[in-house]
Amino acid sequence: MTQINTQHGALPRGLEHLPHSRSYAGRFGRMFRNLPALEITDDLLATLSETMFHDPENDQNPAEDPLNNLNIPSGYTYLGQFIDHDLTFDPTSKLQRQNDPDALQNFRTPRFDLDLLYGSGPADSPFLYKNDGSGLLLLSESGHDLPRNSESRALIGDPRNDENQILSQLHVIFIKFHNKIIEQLKEQLRRSSKANVFEQAREIVRWHYQWIVITDFLKKIVGCKLVESILSLDEYKVASGDGILQQAINYKADLKFYEWRNDPYMPVEFSAAAYRFGHSMVRSDYALNNHKLGENGAAELPVFYQNAKGDDAKDLRGRRKLADDRVINWERFFNLPGQSTPNLQASRKIDTRLAEGLMKLPTTVAIPISNATESHKSSLAYMNLLRGKALGLPSGQAVARAMGIPKALILSSTNDFGFKSENSKLNAIKDQTPLWYYILKEAELICDGKQLGPIGGRIVAEVFIGLLVGDKTSFLNVDPGWKPQKGEFGCDEEGNYSMSNLINFVNSNPSL
Repeated sequence: MTQINTQHGALPRGLEHLPHSRSYAGRFGRMFRNLPALEITDDLLATLSETMFHDPENDQNPAEDPLNNLNIPSGYTYLGQFIDHDLTFDPTSKLQRQNDPDALQNFRTPRFDLDLLYGSGPADSPFLYKNDGSGLLLLSESGHDLPRNSESRALIGDPRNDENQILSQLHVIFIKFHNKIIEQLKEQLRRSSKANVFEQAREIVRWHYQWIVITDFLKKIVGCKLVESILSLDEYKVASGDGILQQAINYKADLKFYEWRNDPYMPVEFSAAAYRFGHSMVRSDYALNNHKLGENGAAELPVFYQNAKGDDAKDLRGRRKLADDRVINWERFFNLPGQSTPNLQASRKIDTRLAEGLMKLPTTVAIPISNATESHKSSLAYMNLLRGKALGLPSGQAVARAMGIPKALILSSTNDFGFKSENSKLNAIKDQTPLWYYILKEAELICDGKQLGPIGGRIVAEVFIGLLVGDKTSFLNVDPGWKPQKGEFGCDEEGNYSMSNLINFVNSNPSL
């Protein structure tokens, strides 16, 4: 199995080699190549990071909690993490990594193709599959957990998906989705070979996943109107043989800032800034089901508790077998039809405040910063800010100007940032703000934290749509007329398919 560093703070292969030239080909690149890097001290970044954690006493479940984002259920926080791992998964061998450490030749074009689920397929990744070579494995004792070895390590395409118990169970949902489609296809196609059944199932899963990524997840994060303004159906005429022209369709993407020469790349403005908005959506704790799981009979478990150890740790860290009382009731995370609304947990608003559990990440999920003070050593906020500096990201204001954002929407005054008097030195960043922090702040001030703002929304939307357009195997290119069909795989309305539909389909026969 490919060795992957699963900890925060580890740079993916190719991220250290980021020239500004347009001739460069590799996994990572820049959208705004001509903008200078923001010059800022580590000390100022450390001070800024200290302001980026909210009071845990305010992290409550009631709908009236002002920190809740009622527009986005909490499950989408972890769907976003699942999507990120799908885009950044690098399944190259150890020898290829040694021969090409900067990923200049042997690099993987980012795609929404679920290779973190399928690996390299049944022939090359047999440890992921059942004996028939078509279905994916689950842990047989429960059917709710990932397959694991004797050390409780998950046997999956991307070990990062076992970082926490919400993400690992979301991975299980996609395994079950594939397996259920396999069973349906076997009934319909009894004479087809196992390989054909597998390939058909994989395409069905991938295309429904791609549909969810664009029409469900992305529209919630950036807004329907922005997505539809960038990606639209393009009608054109074809000859029909009788002298009458017939109408055909294709997709057209209006990409202003994300462009590539040969293959799509991963922009660092996206990976190290804009797409890190999900960190602010994480709740301090979650109720998984109706069991009392936390300390003193509490229903909720914290995401990460620094001092928690062992398989019985009272937090949601992964890399351990799933206990029966921690099986997720997905009504808590997605808006399933017919459910009781009070059960649904909202995500947190997209703003400059992170949950307490992300202030001190456990060593199982993060590499501590060696030269930092004890209070900053495992702070996710400080890690993100330092990475942006190390990668030479420009300021948020520079990107806003380069994008032609109206001046009224560019944050640049002291009032925009509103730092307390004891942090008055932070006023120095009001005109030169780290890009990640700026994107969170504009979402907070311009969109009330309900979705991304002008810069963040445009970057995320263009990259998502651009990656799908650049993937020759996506439904946009293989069959632009395709859409989920009513009555198939949980779809209850033609062209309308979400994570709720997928989960309902899986749960309609949970034994698969």
